[in-house]
Amino acid sequence: MMICDLCPRNCHAERSGERHGYCGTGALPRIARAALHFDEEPPISGTRGAGTIFFSGCNLRCVFCQNYEISAEGLGKTITPYQLSEEYRRLEALGAQNIEFVTPSHYVNAILESLAAYRPSLPLVWNSSGYEKVETLKQLEGVIDIWMPDFKYSDNLLAAELSNCPNYVETAVAAIGEMLRQQPENVIENGVMKRGVIIRHLVLPSHVRNSLGVLSLIKQHWGAATPISLMAQYMPAGRAAEHPDINRRLTKREYQRVLDKLIELELDGFAQELEASDQKYVPEWDYAAVKDSW
Repeated sequence: MMICDLCPRNCHAERSGERHGYCGTGALPRIARAALHFDEEPPISGTRGAGTIFFSGCNLRCVFCQNYEISAEGLGKTITPYQLSEEYRRLEALGAQNIEFVTPSHYVNAILESLAAYRPSLPLVWNSSGYEKVETLKQLEGVIDIWMPDFKYSDNLLAAELSNCPNYVETAVAAIGEMLRQQPENVIENGVMKRGVIIRHLVLPSHVRNSLGVLSLIKQHWGAATPISLMAQYMPAGRAAEHPDINRRLTKREYQRVLDKLIELELDGFAQELEASDQKYVPEWDYAAVKDSW
């Protein structure tokens, strides 16, 4: 039996079955895709692609999630930790630059068990929402090489409205601080990241002020040394139609205001082009292929 308090929800759920707790998952990992992925930041994808594993379920409820089918509806295939370790072997054999865990926070125990069965000789990337519990992150010290958290909100009221997460800001600040404590130095060799932290931020339409606040908080807490990945890929998805203010794409003017703030604060990193707002960048959930690969 698994009584879970892994994330800041502290819902104390018994996750012994298929779909329990706020994240809607059981104790065993459920994945929707495990494949080479070429659309991440340049030092993550490299030239050979990130070995990306998309996990089902999520401890947020972002109404605009582009991966809504897997994050909220649970699409995917349940596997064992050993079978998960076999996916590392397969991706490593395909030439992946790293093994990237996407939305993995609710499967910390299973991931640690899988890595005990097989630890690939590649950097391990933790790609998460930023809504993490520091105590849980400490279990991953010495395990994760590259942290890639979102910093979604500087406004807790907006976080509550769009992600049912009224304490997002202080939680993400503490979590990212812990990630930076564990990996304080970015190491990039031949254009490929080996260790470090990249903070991601998705710019939302109608909420430029939120983005400006996020960039200011990053500068305030961690200075300009940590690279920022500014994302313009937003497009209405999930339940965005229920919220008229975000039921459209980002405008050029909105994005430019955020880019200007990035420059003003002398923050370094990456910025997507507006053309990234395209359905072709949303992965296909091919969990049947994962099963066939065992």
